[in-house]
Amino acid sequence: MRHTMPLRRTLTAVLTTTLLAGGVLLGQTATAEPAAAAGRITCNIDKLRSDAHKERARAAQLRGLGAMAEARKAAARADALERRAQQCHDAENNNRPPLWK
Repeated sequence: MRHTMPLRRTLTAVLTTTLLAGGVLLGQTATAEPAAAAGRITCNIDKLRSDAHKERARAAQLRGLGAMAEARKAAARADALERRAQQCHDAENNNRPPLWK
């Protein structure tokens, strides 16, 4: 009977760990807000692109005045706005249903 004690302890520990992990996962999914209920995130692509254009113009103006550090920051903001606009554009195009359905 001595050789069954370590196995019994091991199985009990594995079962307890599995139940605890499952309880944590179940608790997280029960409290998480569904994606559909979270609301839609919309972005105005035209406004993002026009803001990026304004930032690029500001960067060019600052570069002309010799303020290189501020010009780099403005150009970086313009790049970020352009990337966000492209991400929104790609998200809109990828959310359409497939053609074969």
